[in-house]
Amino acid sequence: MSRRYALYWLPAPDSRLEAFGRAILGTDNVTGLPVPHPEGLGDLAAVTAGARVYGFHATLKAPLRLAPGTGEADLVAAARALAAAHPPVAAGPLRVAALGPFLALVPETPPPELGLLAAECVAALDPFRAPLTEAERAKRRPERLDPRGRALLDRWGYPYVFEAFRFHMTLTDALPEAERDLWHRRLSEAYAAAGPEPLRIDAVSLLTQDGSGPFRLLARLPFGEARG
Repeated sequence: MSRRYALYWLPAPDSRLEAFGRAILGTDNVTGLPVPHPEGLGDLAAVTAGARVYGFHATLKAPLRLAPGTGEADLVAAARALAAAHPPVAAGPLRVAALGPFLALVPETPPPELGLLAAECVAALDPFRAPLTEAERAKRRPERLDPRGRALLDRWGYPYVFEAFRFHMTLTDALPEAERDLWHRRLSEAYAAAGPEPLRIDAVSLLTQDGSGPFRLLARLPFGEARG
């Protein structure tokens, strides 16, 4: 069975943001248990099936298979060292936004430090990434990317890195255009009702996926200045 790893940002355990994201997607990355969707929002199960596999998160290093000669312990150690050397990042308020056909939570005004953090994560863990297979590359739809996007895909295994990075926490699968405004309003209202707080990143998390199963938490790694 093929195992993949990803470096994500996950909301703090027991935070209002974690509770909101779990309820919208209907799953918990940590326990693997289903979570009831909020009532009165419509058929969330139908518009979150793909996102549910990944759970509520923001990608910092996209899913990868381990390169030959590397192991899980090596990857964990590298991610732990990265986290230990990093200060917390204050990213301000979040809002629901459209990213093409998807809806996601994004920072209202993302600070430069957020992009720098993502770039560090991409570069630091790339030595552990196995090269893309032809099937993996095709899944990223390179024919739809511009030349720079294809170059990033071929070099880093993912096209949305460095200048193409945008911090986001996916809330839906791709929506038909006629439904996007409705879901945007529903999710914006639900997020406002959840009691949103400014985003503060003081840890990263390694997750694993076996085959096509859901991603599950492997290790939560607090930043150095955030340790007790």
